[in-house]
Amino acid sequence: MRVARSRRTAPAVVLAAVSLLLAGCTSGHPASSGTPSGTPGQSTDSVPGGATGSPAASGATPLEPLPAEQPAGLAPYYAQKLSWKACDSGFECTTFKVPLDYAHPGDGHDVELSAVRKPAGDASHRIGSLLLNPGGPGGSAIDYAERVAARYDAGVRAGYDLVGFDPRGVGRSEPITCLTGPRMDAYTTTDLTPDDQGEVDAVVTADKGFADGCRAEAGDLLGHVSTVEAARDMDVLRQLVGDPKLNYVGKSYGTFLGATYAGLFPGKVGKVVLDGAMDPALDAVTGNLTQAGGFETAWTAFAEDCAKRDDCPVGHSAKEAGDKLTALFAQLDAAPLPTEQNRPLTEAQALTGVAQAMYTQSMWPYLREALTTAGAGDGSGLLKLADSYFGRGSDGSYENLMYANMAVNCLDLPAPFADPAAVTAAVPAFEKAAPHFGRDMAWMALGCAYWPDPATGAPHTVRAAGSAPIVVVGTTRDPATPYAWAKSLAGQLENGRLLTYEGDGHTAYQRQNACIDNAINDYLLGGEAPANGKTCKD
Repeated sequence: MRVARSRRTAPAVVLAAVSLLLAGCTSGHPASSGTPSGTPGQSTDSVPGGATGSPAASGATPLEPLPAEQPAGLAPYYAQKLSWKACDSGFECTTFKVPLDYAHPGDGHDVELSAVRKPAGDASHRIGSLLLNPGGPGGSAIDYAERVAARYDAGVRAGYDLVGFDPRGVGRSEPITCLTGPRMDAYTTTDLTPDDQGEVDAVVTADKGFADGCRAEAGDLLGHVSTVEAARDMDVLRQLVGDPKLNYVGKSYGTFLGATYAGLFPGKVGKVVLDGAMDPALDAVTGNLTQAGGFETAWTAFAEDCAKRDDCPVGHSAKEAGDKLTALFAQLDAAPLPTEQNRPLTEAQALTGVAQAMYTQSMWPYLREALTTAGAGDGSGLLKLADSYFGRGSDGSYENLMYANMAVNCLDLPAPFADPAAVTAAVPAFEKAAPHFGRDMAWMALGCAYWPDPATGAPHTVRAAGSAPIVVVGTTRDPATPYAWAKSLAGQLENGRLLTYEGDGHTAYQRQNACIDNAINDYLLGGEAPANGKTCKD
């Protein structure tokens, strides 16, 4: 349960897999997204670092647009001709090249990126291309587009080519790899609630081993997978698909990518939706701390919902549930539980499994059952949830999502902590913000301290002056991207429009709320952006 800057923000890539992984745990099957429940109107504003405005905004540097005049060295990249070929399930595939280093285009060091599209259903009324990104960082937009295209509104599918491209270092675009399957298995079991110096040393050894593996396998690409570079790649693709302005739906980390694009190219912003928004003004420590509070808020919502059910394995109040969860983690810290996979469930994996289930209510029934079986001495359910989070296949191999996630995060912001002593000093604040997740999330943030490439980014605000309206969507009890982040980003943008969903789960668009879906679909199809401050609920 670790990520460089903060917990991975996009479950969209793995939600489809979780229903398959857990199908044996229950007779039911989760929907692709759940209908939020809980107490409408509860906000995460009380979470430390979650004020209405960004707590780091006063010290954040504004992101300045790139010069309007394109450097001559980039002309060949913008002049490429895409060759689309039929590929998966009615999609078309292509590749294109971008410079490894935008400061030195044409030096012979290029990166080949892959993209897919589902052509617009009504060619005579085609609006253009709509680029999609599920987040991560590290989530494959190709896999995501192929999975969700059919669920988009019929009018959107008729009017837009739905396009997914894997950012550099991700999925099918020269993916970063770092560890073998067995080494990644060991990494995911590292105890992130260390009790003594030996366990602290084990965290450091694991983080250094991960960083060394990435450097050995990825080479020079490792220093060129920042979000700024991905946003510049996206502008190349915008030109190659023939759109004068970018139309885009980004979820979770995809909002950070989309906001970065808007800041760099404000005059090229078309219809842009940023759902489950991140706040670019936050430093790494504040981001981790606020996100920890988001997971705690989501756990409380789960516990309150569980308490109303006959099959709840953690008691009949939020406090009782929290006490039982703490006891389970302590038990696992002392002795892992056996599982049907012949891989024991450790405390670290249990923490990750519970956190994974916080992303969407459709996984709450599985978490109830996983906690029930864990209470009976079988850790299989929680292990499957953890494997889903990490992208572990049944054959022991891992997707590259977590490798790309760390690489991007470590470039985008300076390391939150320089050494174990700095983490130790911060743990009390994290535990106050999130009694069940805080300590783990503080220690998971140590990884970038040992990264081989220095950070190229820093906290910044995004104004995107002169852009078209940009819709920023926030969910009030979102665990991974707390609602305060959406409020902050919408407030930074000169033409930001905040659209609020009062409910649970990570992101809101296409999660079965007609109010949210209709507002966004109307906007994408040529209507006005929703009024700033519009709120939807069940």
